[in-house]
Amino acid sequence: MLFLLISAMPKIIRIRFYEELNDFLPSKKRKVLFDSFFRGNPTIKDIVESMGVPHTEIDLILINGESVSFDHHPANGDIVSVYPVYESFNISPIIRLRTKPLRISRFITDAHLGKLARILRMLGFDTIYNNELDDHQIIVIAEKEKRIVLSRDIGLLKNGNLSRGYWLRSQDPREQIIEVIQRLDLREQILPFHRCMECNGEIDRVKKESVIDLLESMTREHFDDFYQCRGCKKIYWQGSHYEKMLEMIIRLKG
Repeated sequence: MLFLLISAMPKIIRIRFYEELNDFLPSKKRKVLFDSFFRGNPTIKDIVESMGVPHTEIDLILINGESVSFDHHPANGDIVSVYPVYESFNISPIIRLRTKPLRISRFITDAHLGKLARILRMLGFDTIYNNELDDHQIIVIAEKEKRIVLSRDIGLLKNGNLSRGYWLRSQDPREQIIEVIQRLDLREQILPFHRCMECNGEIDRVKKESVIDLLESMTREHFDDFYQCRGCKKIYWQGSHYEKMLEMIIRLKG
């Protein structure tokens, strides 16, 4: 009977989350070491996700100063430190929880991020967006093609079959693109006007004569340089939105 009582008692760890992982926590638990109680023998992944933090946002977990994997089972009294993906300090001597960084960053967005997907494509990032894809399809594509899932759905990012994902803090597409570029350190990967904003296909420069029959009269008269998507055949030129796009690119690369 005494053994049963002892085994049923809750265990306790002391845990702290660092930097942007605190966005998922209530204010009183942000950037401080706090007590967390649990029963049974859960993994550290189960514990941190029960607090609202998706595993896709985590790059390093230290328990009593030693790096551990997601399937580690913490013991009573352990001290836990949890660090985010893309944290700006060198942890190369330590085994990370995922293969990072990706040589080329490719994305898939959920159904609510169409405007962000268009901006990412304009910046040259291979980005899948289809508002008819459900969560399961998004995860299958992301894992098969090694894409980072961008979403504001924490539940999607907690899915155990997903290994790469980022939770967007902002709801404004203009703020979201700044967030993605800065948090994922993508400035050097920006290659603007390389992808179609409509279908994600690659764009090639074409002769005016080859598309002239598809142009409006004012466009034929005032522009000479044209580009066309290999996939959907959409035609691009340096029209009225070009300067605004350039301003955005300069700010992001700065």
